[in-house]
Amino acid sequence: MTQEELAMARRRGFVAEVQRQMRIQAQQENQRQRARERERAAANRRIEQAQREQERARVAAAKATAAEKKRLEREAAAAYVASRQAEVEKINDELLATYEELDGLLAATLPVDDYIDLEVFRVRVEHPPFEREDLRKPLERPAPIPDPAWPVRAAVPKPKGLFGRKKKLAKAQMDVEIQYSADFDRWQREVANLPARREAQEREYAEAEATRVARLETALQLYRQECEGRQDEVDKLNAELDEFISELSYGVPERVEEYISLVLTNSSYPEGFNVEHSSKFDPSTAELTMQVLVPGPSEIQNVKNYRYVKTSDEITSTSLSQKAIKDRYASVVHSVALRTLHEVFEGDRRELIQAISLVVATDTLNPATGRNEFVPLVAVAAGRKAFNSLELSAVVPAATLEYLGASVSKNPTGLVPVDLEGIRAAK
Repeated sequence: MTQEELAMARRRGFVAEVQRQMRIQAQQENQRQRARERERAAANRRIEQAQREQERARVAAAKATAAEKKRLEREAAAAYVASRQAEVEKINDELLATYEELDGLLAATLPVDDYIDLEVFRVRVEHPPFEREDLRKPLERPAPIPDPAWPVRAAVPKPKGLFGRKKKLAKAQMDVEIQYSADFDRWQREVANLPARREAQEREYAEAEATRVARLETALQLYRQECEGRQDEVDKLNAELDEFISELSYGVPERVEEYISLVLTNSSYPEGFNVEHSSKFDPSTAELTMQVLVPGPSEIQNVKNYRYVKTSDEITSTSLSQKAIKDRYASVVHSVALRTLHEVFEGDRRELIQAISLVVATDTLNPATGRNEFVPLVAVAAGRKAFNSLELSAVVPAATLEYLGASVSKNPTGLVPVDLEGIRAAK
């Protein structure tokens, strides 16, 4: 984890951070959503293809003869109708996928192992590489200052001309000796200064090398401090995890409730179908009291299908029958109840919870009163042994709730509440 991620995790707390990670994983692994997106993309391509055909026919019609224009106009009109029908097909496919997800709420969770291995949330620190590796390499030692070259006496140039050659030769010899004497003096001075120059060069190198070593040590010290800080944060988070696991194993109510919240956070419902959970664990009875909030009936689609009306160039919809709307919403509510019971019992592999008292409700606008109301729609209690004996892949949710002695709303779509009294679980 980066320093920012560690600090954020510490601010959130262990459970909140785990829930955040689980939500991210659920978003990344939601295969149904990706499948729907692929279907939408394919439908969009069909629409775009029909629109291109329509545009090509329109352009061709503008350039054609009168007879050709009529034919091309017919083709353009047919292409437009095809594009609208493709649009309807896309909408109907999306509608069908939505209904399939709602109708399969219970079946969708059965292949999933709802147990959460908390060890997967153990944090391992990831340190960035040390940024000043360049400082580890010693500076290249400069080449030693070489000894000055021994002065060389120049050759005496031969005099030119026919007259005064002897005099010219003598002057040339004198010039050579004077230059040699000056070169020799300069050589002697350079030789005399050579030790000081070499010492200064060595001192300058040593100072530069010492500066490099000091900068390396400073950078390493800062890097070690940052690594230690990251490690401390990771150790604290892992200590919280260890404490959580330990307290959960002893059935500490707060930890049981938090663990169940993780299990249910990990439960992936269809897009737009938001489910909220709350729970209270009583260790003296090993019973978990739960409340589940589901969307109200007005938030569930009630369209049977869409169709394109050519005469008015409109896409219209046909509504489901009232019976179909009531049946689907009731089935959704019943499925959420059984799904939640299943996920909690399966997720609680430690078997800390021996019974669940569950209320499925909605908090929605009541059209009869014009006010937002909390309406309990199912109240059910189930013991672990009795519930686990059910074969959920073959049940009818309404019949199963009746078998469990649940109190079920006679008209969930009409927001008719149930009586919450007297619902207890047989363990």
